[in-house]
Amino acid sequence: MERRRARRGARPETLEHVLVLDPSEQGLVRGAPHVAHSNRCPGRHARRYLLGPAVPIASDSPKPFNAMPRLTIIGPEGRQEVELQAHNTLGRHPNNTVQVLDRIVSKEHCHIDLVDGRYLLRDLGSLNGSYVNGERIGERVLSPGDEIMLGSTRLIFDAEGATRAAAGGYSAAARGGSGPMSAPPPPMGSPAPWQSSPPPHQQPVAQPQHAMPPLGSPQQGLPQQGLPQPAWAQPYAPPPVPGALPAVPPQNLSKVTIAPGMVESHIRTKLAPLLEQSFLPEKLVPDVDHLRRDYEKLRVSYELARAIGAELDISKVLNKILEAAFQLLPADRGVILLYGDDRVLQPRCVRTRAGNQDPNEQVLISKTIVDQVERDKAAVLSSDATVDSRFQGAHSIIMQGIRSSMAVPLLHSTELFGIMLLDSQIATNAFTEKDLQLFQNVANQAAIAIQNSLFARKLEQEAVTRERFQRLLSPQIAQQVLDGKVEIKKGGEGRRTTVLFSDIRGFTSMSESESPQLIVDMLNEYFELMVEVIFKYEGTLDKFVGDEVMALFGAPVGHPDDATRAVRTAIEMMDVLNELNRLRIGRGEPEIKIGIGINTGEVVAGYLGSSKALEYTVIGDTVNTGARLCSLAKAGEIIISHNTFEEIGDQFECVELPATNVKGKSQALKIYNVVGEKKGTFSSERTRPA
Repeated sequence: MERRRARRGARPETLEHVLVLDPSEQGLVRGAPHVAHSNRCPGRHARRYLLGPAVPIASDSPKPFNAMPRLTIIGPEGRQEVELQAHNTLGRHPNNTVQVLDRIVSKEHCHIDLVDGRYLLRDLGSLNGSYVNGERIGERVLSPGDEIMLGSTRLIFDAEGATRAAAGGYSAAARGGSGPMSAPPPPMGSPAPWQSSPPPHQQPVAQPQHAMPPLGSPQQGLPQQGLPQPAWAQPYAPPPVPGALPAVPPQNLSKVTIAPGMVESHIRTKLAPLLEQSFLPEKLVPDVDHLRRDYEKLRVSYELARAIGAELDISKVLNKILEAAFQLLPADRGVILLYGDDRVLQPRCVRTRAGNQDPNEQVLISKTIVDQVERDKAAVLSSDATVDSRFQGAHSIIMQGIRSSMAVPLLHSTELFGIMLLDSQIATNAFTEKDLQLFQNVANQAAIAIQNSLFARKLEQEAVTRERFQRLLSPQIAQQVLDGKVEIKKGGEGRRTTVLFSDIRGFTSMSESESPQLIVDMLNEYFELMVEVIFKYEGTLDKFVGDEVMALFGAPVGHPDDATRAVRTAIEMMDVLNELNRLRIGRGEPEIKIGIGINTGEVVAGYLGSSKALEYTVIGDTVNTGARLCSLAKAGEIIISHNTFEEIGDQFECVELPATNVKGKSQALKIYNVVGEKKGTFSSERTRPA
């Protein structure tokens, strides 16, 4: 009886842990256990872990016993632990036991299975491979402390983690990995301090039961100099930590102003050029101090590269950059200015050290300092800006009461992306030359990250643009537009264009007798073939209107023989349709019969529509007349206007038809039926006598 009572009292509810390393989903509690109340035995529930947006995952598979080995997972947003089961699947797909939301991890990347009392890691033929202790492997028996790399995510195999956690007095939630661990990080160099813990509203609900040192205190066995340890590598402390970096909401960017100096600055000394980042060969290193400085440059660059190297979201990149700068340096405020499309510096990210000032307070940036950095592309360090001879009389500094400041260019190669600034309103001599060197190292790495982000964004935009153009233009013309060889202007411009309309005859009655799905399948098959012919002759697909196809020859790219291309397109469309109809008859499906109308003349071409929905098209009387000719054409006919007839010369066999009145025209139109090319015969369904 006591045993049953103890069993019932041990876990009154089932904990399904959801571990999150991806901060993209706002408003979700990350790392907190998801409580699923159940009357069933808790042992029937398994834990599944998600390294990404926090979505509870239900499962009825057996739950592993508490003493199972663990994986310590170290990603951009923190450090978490998961208990291993007998069979574990890792990858990007949500069906995995451990879902790793890493861009370069495969959907089904690897397995970790318990085999004969040992854990075996087996790669599943992943594209980027699985690495154990830096070596790419197919399969490997894991030993305690082994470091596993899947993409950019690091995992440490810990065969005794469960026992150690139990001895430390962790709650069930902490054992599930809901909070950062107190054990020192694995031996891979000290992690970056700017990979900070989640915001307070995202902290785990359950907390460790033992006492924790404050954030920033040195870990046992680690050096107590250099960069402080990251928050996620330290024990969780519930109270807010002084010096934490709350992100200023985006709307506060409007409170950042570059204030012009009321009196011109008198700069008396030339600043040092951009700090040299090259490294001397081993034999030329003069002393240990020089070696230490070089090491510090490499270490900062490495840690910052790990934090932001794979990040492509420019907002996240900028936030991490300023967070790194605040962790490294005793600043009160930090701002990043980037050039806009108009090459004017604009504030893109701003942070203040918590408790030092109201985050809603207006932040004035000295234009004097900005101009200095922008002009010389060199770093500025002022121990006391209010008396610095370089900025004498600059009211934009005096008004702010800036005691110490640093500004560095975000420069990669010769391209200046912007400026990063830190200042202190409290301490004179707050920054040293060593601080400036560190700050410049951060800026150099930041410039590379910004360039990568902008380049990735450009590639994404080009891919979207290419996809849009390839839906309308032939592949050759689409590439010319993307290469800048052909310009498609916004608004309208006059162009001489040949317009082709094609329409299915009897489509209304066909729609009434066939199911909607069959009609859709028929249209898709038909349109696919027609568009291929249009692109073959470098025409532009303007639009589909129901069963009607509208194509342009001469816009946005013109050719001397646009009218000839349009007529050849129409003839080949009829030939291709005949082949399609033979297939349809063999399948027991009705034939498709079309009529085509072609007209040539002046149109207005360009992007038309609202600011939210623009499309490239043409308008004008030429277009309306072409549509009228299409309505006159019977099944199998290609009707062209007199303008088109004059432009194609004697290349085609044409039969003149009686002049016809069309809607919107006061005079009858001279029209022709194209029979075929003179070098061959085009077999029309019928031709009208002259």
